[in-house]
Amino acid sequence: MYFCLALLLVSAPVNAEDAPTYRIEMKDGVIMPQRLEVPAGKRFLIEVTNSGSSPAEFESRDLKKEVVLAPGDKSTLVIRKLDPGEYIFFDDFHPGTTAVLVAK
Repeated sequence: MYFCLALLLVSAPVNAEDAPTYRIEMKDGVIMPQRLEVPAGKRFLIEVTNSGSSPAEFESRDLKKEVVLAPGDKSTLVIRKLDPGEYIFFDDFHPGTTAVLVAK
């Protein structure tokens, strides 16, 4: 019985509250920050906020994530473990607006 309890404790999933949260703000064609450094090999959250007066779309083909935000909206994305490298993301509603997430 102690073995089963120990096994449950070792294999318990990580709660979203345990994962670090990084914030990205989108505002009428501007993404802040332009470069966001995150830990490689660890699960984390990205909270995306649209503080602008027009809709925004966080999109990343590299991360395989996409979310549309109305003005004033916020969304949280769960990012699984990333390999070290650079991952481009952009606002699909504002062409030319790009930023980079860097996993180290």
